[in-house]
Amino acid sequence: MKQARRKRAAQCFAALRASIPDPRTELHYASPFQLLVAVVLSAQSTDKAVNLCSAGLFAAAPTPDAMWELGEDGIRDHIRSLGLFNAKARHVHALAGVLVERYAGQVPNTREALESLPGVGRKTANVVLNTLFGEPTIAVDTHIFRVANRLGIAPGKTPLAVEKGLMEVVPAEMRKDAHHLLILHGRYTCTARKPRCGSCALFSCCAWPDKTLWQRSPS
Repeated sequence: MKQARRKRAAQCFAALRASIPDPRTELHYASPFQLLVAVVLSAQSTDKAVNLCSAGLFAAAPTPDAMWELGEDGIRDHIRSLGLFNAKARHVHALAGVLVERYAGQVPNTREALESLPGVGRKTANVVLNTLFGEPTIAVDTHIFRVANRLGIAPGKTPLAVEKGLMEVVPAEMRKDAHHLLILHGRYTCTARKPRCGSCALFSCCAWPDKTLWQRSPS
């Protein structure tokens, strides 16, 4: 069973690489600190929504010191359009303070240190480790959870189960880019509603039994 999933994963990722030659985050940032903040803000929010409000936030407070000085209320004023903005403002202010106090304003490069920061869980740590430090981590969000289950390469009932399944079957040379390949595919092709199966590069290697229902869906 696992060998079959590995074979399917290899086929799927070869097709993904061909269809998405330059996989990268769509969050806007100009420094490691800004990426960390953007990822924290992206919880239950779209990248587009985060980019709209983070432009003003980063202009006002581009560094951990400046973010700490801006204060929780100042941060909140910039991110009111996001879901959970009160908690996010609190977390961003607190993590800026921790970075200044413990890490000389630098974003740490270990999972343990990242997950000790306010508002940073496993998914956020995985994104930062992958995007900033080039580690082959896979952060499972709603898009990746959906795509991995539909393809049949890493079925699971929890994000952690899907993450572990993906790490077992994704070809080693694809692991660094797997997160962004899967998230972009889920965002633009394998969408939750009306997936574009008729124009999907992974149609032949996808195990989703309902895919034929969408074979003639408009692109």
